[in-house]
Amino acid sequence: MRKIGFVLALSLTALVLILAARASRTAGQQTVPPASAVEPLPEGNTGLAAKYPGDAGLERDPAVIHYDGFEDCETPADVNKKYEFVMHTENMRLAEEPANVNHGKKAMEFTLPKQEEGNAAALYRVIKEERDVLFLRYYSKFEKGYDQHGSSHNSGVISAHYFPNRQASPGKPADGRNKFWVSFETERGDSPSPGRLNIYVYHPEQRTGYGDHIYPTGKIRSGPEKPAPFGPGFVSRPDIIPELDRWYCYEFMVKANTPGRRDGRIACWVDGKLIADFPGFRLRDVETLKIDLFGVALFMRPNNIRANTQWFDDVVAATSYIGPIAK
Repeated sequence: MRKIGFVLALSLTALVLILAARASRTAGQQTVPPASAVEPLPEGNTGLAAKYPGDAGLERDPAVIHYDGFEDCETPADVNKKYEFVMHTENMRLAEEPANVNHGKKAMEFTLPKQEEGNAAALYRVIKEERDVLFLRYYSKFEKGYDQHGSSHNSGVISAHYFPNRQASPGKPADGRNKFWVSFETERGDSPSPGRLNIYVYHPEQRTGYGDHIYPTGKIRSGPEKPAPFGPGFVSRPDIIPELDRWYCYEFMVKANTPGRRDGRIACWVDGKLIADFPGFRLRDVETLKIDLFGVALFMRPNNIRANTQWFDDVVAATSYIGPIAK
């Protein structure tokens, strides 16, 4: 009898552990792949753009979802032909001065006036065939004298079900089922303008209702301290503050995790160099939450120091690494 009781006890213990593991996964405590499972990422001129010098013909590559050098725009209103969500064309201008164009003859200029109220300029495109992985490359430049303190997003954006009308407005936390949002941007804080590069993320483990700023070092600025939401393959890298009045090639990747596993990933490049990599990232708990939107944006609240301008050019979205424009 003692032997039978011992076996039953072991069986009950095993059952409890199994149920606990299932409950843990349901609560978002997902399986973490080992560091050895983190694949190396490409860098430099090894992406799609390397096959198309000067980006000529890049838009026809099967991996490319979107290409825009703004060359076919006559007025800012023409962006409505390519982007489903356009915010405040009155804050946009097509730049044609050589210094304010990265490549070709035109670039998109966003200028927000000096004011206390929040203001923005943004171009967002909807992906009809939703994705688990997306790369977004764009060139950008901050004007000389750019200066702002307060809430700001000067960024490329990749998101899932953030809008329209999906009960996922700013200030509503991501819960693994409703949305996720990633933008690659700078944040001023106590740094020289325009601030340190970081990713701003709405994710299921965010510390406040308004998401997290996560830096290449792994530091997270927002809310109470908690363990970092990335896996053992994470490597801390130094912070970067872009120079003003200089064009850079920015690119970032968002890979949604497999529900039940921490195999999501966010990575960022500047001029083809990997400057931040966050493996083991949990962005969702359901398979149906997929990337459905990307774009470029400038938002400030307040902007009470001066009017500020940022330029964007050569925007490309693709299913694999793109890289800088090849010569």
